[in-house]
Amino acid sequence: MIGFGKRLSLALFFAATGWQIFPATALAFSDTQNYWGQQCIAELAKRQLVSGYPDGRFRPNGSVTRAEFAVLMLNAFPSAPIKRPQTRFSDVPPSHWAYRAITDATMRDFFAGYPGGVFQPQQAIPKAQTLGVLAGAMGYARPNYPLRVLQRYFRDANGTPNYAQSAIAAAAQQGAIAAYPDPQQLNPNQITTRGEAAVYLCRALNIPGVPPQYIAGVEIRPQTVLPLPGSLDAVPIFNSNSPELVLNEGILLSTFPPTGKQHAQAHLNYRFNGRFDVFTHHITRAETPTQAHPLYQGILIHNPTSQPITVEVLQAASYLGTPDAPFIDLPDVADNTDGRVYSGPGSRVTSDILRGVRQETFPESITIDPQQSQMLMNKPIPIQRTPSSNGRSTAIRLQSSGPVYLANIALKAPREGSRYRAPNLSEWENALNLQPLATPRDRAPTPLDPPQEPTIFSRVAGVSQGSRWQAEIKDSEAVDYLSIPATGNAISYVLSTLHLVTLGTNQIQSAPMLRRYPDTAYYAHSNYSVEYDLTLPLINNSDRIQDVTLSLSSPLKDEGGTDRLLFHNPRVDQVHFRGTVKLRYQSDKREAQTRYVHIVQRRGQPGEPLVKLRLFPQERRTVQLNFLYPPDSTPPQVLTVRTVQAN
Repeated sequence: MIGFGKRLSLALFFAATGWQIFPATALAFSDTQNYWGQQCIAELAKRQLVSGYPDGRFRPNGSVTRAEFAVLMLNAFPSAPIKRPQTRFSDVPPSHWAYRAITDATMRDFFAGYPGGVFQPQQAIPKAQTLGVLAGAMGYARPNYPLRVLQRYFRDANGTPNYAQSAIAAAAQQGAIAAYPDPQQLNPNQITTRGEAAVYLCRALNIPGVPPQYIAGVEIRPQTVLPLPGSLDAVPIFNSNSPELVLNEGILLSTFPPTGKQHAQAHLNYRFNGRFDVFTHHITRAETPTQAHPLYQGILIHNPTSQPITVEVLQAASYLGTPDAPFIDLPDVADNTDGRVYSGPGSRVTSDILRGVRQETFPESITIDPQQSQMLMNKPIPIQRTPSSNGRSTAIRLQSSGPVYLANIALKAPREGSRYRAPNLSEWENALNLQPLATPRDRAPTPLDPPQEPTIFSRVAGVSQGSRWQAEIKDSEAVDYLSIPATGNAISYVLSTLHLVTLGTNQIQSAPMLRRYPDTAYYAHSNYSVEYDLTLPLINNSDRIQDVTLSLSSPLKDEGGTDRLLFHNPRVDQVHFRGTVKLRYQSDKREAQTRYVHIVQRRGQPGEPLVKLRLFPQERRTVQLNFLYPPDSTPPQVLTVRTVQAN
């Protein structure tokens, strides 16, 4: 029997079935050693998501009923929200051993019943249903023309029931489907085995243990994957990204002391002094013209001392999605010398900061009188037509001559006659003192230890530590060079790794939080606006001419080992990275090159070469790469050095 969740009555389960859940430390199923999903089953058992039989077997080839799968779904998704009222099924009376599981699973919209008011709890569940239920629980985006998508993955796609085509196509695009021995043979109408149900769950929850050669639509590239040398600096960032969707007035992030504030919990009491950064990314939405009342975002900066304080604005950029930087389709790689190539406000903001831009709307410096405040930014997030949404991304690098507090606040524009105006300093200060945290809040993160699946990383609101990751990538600390790989080989260094997403390296690059609200992220996941400053002193240690390339790629999440990377094949549409990188190097003609290149990558997409150099035996050449991790992107990425056959 597939294991029961904590929400269910274990005593009732044991009485009805006579089976038991074994302690995770004692679990070693006697019949899974040669099963293709053995490691996945072991990982699920360790997490107490599945269980075996009293004789020590798991029976991976045994079938799964709809009732059993309802239990597994509640085990795996205990915090899924209630979406509809209770449904009563004539064949699931309150005395049925799985009554609570089936009731809860249908209220969470995992399952639906059959015509006639029945659930058919003892029906063996076909793969089409199993995958459909999982895809719905994960909230996968459904593709257009799902049958066409399925035909790219499976030879027997035409046999997929109509009701399940969209869900299974979505799961395939997420890399959530595995099949043995042939990943292109789905068999959607066959009964799901216990082992297959476990494998599907591992793939959906990003739990390691499924051999990649059996994952549909996955290409394996054997190579070396290494942690990134270097480290983050100690520069703090005022990091405001939660709630991402702002629908009401309120405090987005405040580091003011709570004394004298009506809502003390909204203020984190942190002073910035010297070098610090500001990053904010928020959107708003209006469904009706009434809701389109202009929303303003204000960043207030305060001098708590008895002396004037000067704050220098080193670089600064702030853009709206509409009209400044709409999301548009761009080529995978495009020259961005003039800074006019971008897709989305995050892409444009980080490109400007990379170039050292300070927009004219931001002053060179601000002098703040003792015990006074000034506005660092006072800008709208307008909605031109409804229903629609709009967003603003902002990045600022600053240097203060003394301690300051900051607050990021959302306010509806005051109305004067028939027109709206920007809130003034007094109105912002009043909001700081009286407003609570802005709502609705984003989903709170799941605990770091022990980890839970599905993992909710949540969004960031607080003070993160680290503005720049600087590294010289070398063979070791004992030498001053990086040897290029042998011909046909590659070395990749992980970028922007986070908790549970390290590509097997166990390196977490996410900036730690010095202050945070309890319902927001534990780390600055994705390191939005953090600059990666990487130097690669390449050397050709061979006795032949070699061609070497440098690329940025967006592989799939995979904790299965550091001897491979996984990519999508066929390619999917979901963009995971859009931003500009800066490259400096000497060309083969020994000319100094500085290039800005805009990159767009889908999830699981190998990158095109950004630099190609021909190195003679024992020749050295250094490549420098800089970029700010752009908002609207999703880790992981890797930086890859590859040696190709010289022509």
